[in-house]
Amino acid sequence: MLDHLAIQCADVPTSTAFYDAVLATIGGSRIMDFGSVIGYGVPPMPDFWLNPRATGEGFRESHIAFAAPSRSQVHAFLAAAVAHGAEVLHEARVWPEYHPNYYGAFVRDPDGNNVEAVCHAPE
Repeated sequence: MLDHLAIQCADVPTSTAFYDAVLATIGGSRIMDFGSVIGYGVPPMPDFWLNPRATGEGFRESHIAFAAPSRSQVHAFLAAAVAHGAEVLHEARVWPEYHPNYYGAFVRDPDGNNVEAVCHAPE
């Protein structure tokens, strides 16, 4: 149901390096690059965009959950995020309060957003 999502970044190159690494672990990649506006997804069209911060004062946290095809890819996402200096909010685990097969890990991206990789498949 989601067509696309864009977030504003304080430092686009830092955020680009982070998302290049973590999204590659779950099959995503940089599809469009307009310098300061970067589009990620699975070809042919991007569905996640990074833009330079242009509006508002202060910070408003966003939560972004990326689909991971397997639990091992959730772990790869978490490892890539940590390698890029991300704070781990929640280690990879089953979240039965959501549903019995909800397996997710949560980190902070370079701009402070709550970013998750989630797999809905059984083990």
